[in-house]
Amino acid sequence: MEARAIARYVRISPRKVNIVLRLIRGKDVKEALAILKFTPKSASEIVTKIIKSAVANAENNHEMNADNLYIAESYANQGPTLKRFQPHAQGRAFRIKKRTSHITVVVKEKA
Repeated sequence: MEARAIARYVRISPRKVNIVLRLIRGKDVKEALAILKFTPKSASEIVTKIIKSAVANAENNHEMNADNLYIAESYANQGPTLKRFQPHAQGRAFRIKKRTSHITVVVKEKA
């Protein structure tokens, strides 16, 4: 049995989120939360919130034991990109891409 939590349209680049997600993939939930607590990245706070949501989904919807859960899958897909313009010298303008992410965390019970 598995439980998942998805955060959509998060205003952080998927490339930056995947750095944090690689640290916790395959780890126990408690160990993953401990790792994220001391990871100096802005994505770690977002991922912590998603993991807690996935654990709550597992307990409430699927009646799993929170102590036996591990992170089976974690990935960030690209969401829509917000395009902005930055004025530059001599009448030019450069495009700024503000990327968004769809972050998914799947937890499973250890056999």
